[in-house]
Amino acid sequence: MRTALTIAGSDSSGGAGIQADLKTFVAFNVYGTCAITAVTAQNTVGIEAIEPLPADFVTAQIEAVAGDIALHATKTGMLANAAIVEAVAAAIDELDLPLVVVDPVMVSTDGRRLLDADGEQAMRLALFPRARVVTPNVPEAEVLSGMRITSPDDLREAARRIHGMGPRAVIITGGHATFEHETRRREHGTRKAEPDIPKVVDLLYDGHEIHEFSAPRVDAPGTHGTGCAYASAIAAALALGISLPDAARDAQQFVGGAIAARTTVGRGRPLLNHGWGRR
Repeated sequence: MRTALTIAGSDSSGGAGIQADLKTFVAFNVYGTCAITAVTAQNTVGIEAIEPLPADFVTAQIEAVAGDIALHATKTGMLANAAIVEAVAAAIDELDLPLVVVDPVMVSTDGRRLLDADGEQAMRLALFPRARVVTPNVPEAEVLSGMRITSPDDLREAARRIHGMGPRAVIITGGHATFEHETRRREHGTRKAEPDIPKVVDLLYDGHEIHEFSAPRVDAPGTHGTGCAYASAIAAALALGISLPDAARDAQQFVGGAIAARTTVGRGRPLLNHGWGRR
């Protein structure tokens, strides 16, 4: 059976973090393992407390898993601080962890900071160069690239800037975009816009080519855990031997379906239904 390792924080509501990653791996029929970087006290309303774990204990978890189980892909999420980022980067090298998908988690859905400033810098310098792909959303891409993103051209330039930090590829997910892409087609030698159907467009840049993947936008603002599920879906697909462009397409479809089938189990934000495609 194919396997994947997620290195991320625990979300006690089950909507994001380690819990969401493991649910996503199951949905792709990939056996999930984990190393927890931080414990949060949170629910669907928001985060009440965060407790990062010691960096050496994060390393111990990764070593225990990798020393016993053959891993086929790796995903990182919330890393909390620079010490944990550096420990994870060192473990990637020492244990030769495969196909690293970096979800650059910096701020929670409710605005709580999940990575300190030193951690952001360490992520750029130590983790990005070891990544098969980095998967920021638009607000994260703005922070990482140092530019405002207000158009498709801005999105492409931001992807190029982030790629220059060392990852082999960058995917900027379009769910948070405040602008609309125009999907166009050839007709009688001219380019005309297709019917105005709101779409989400995810952009993949591998240093050579730009690929764009579009899907109908599901109107569900505030749904919790979309970034975690997307990055985990990419890691699961890569673990299965799927190419990165096909993995990006599969991840977009998976997250779109999970949003459409979202569930409300508490008083706050709706949560993804990671099992929407299973019976």
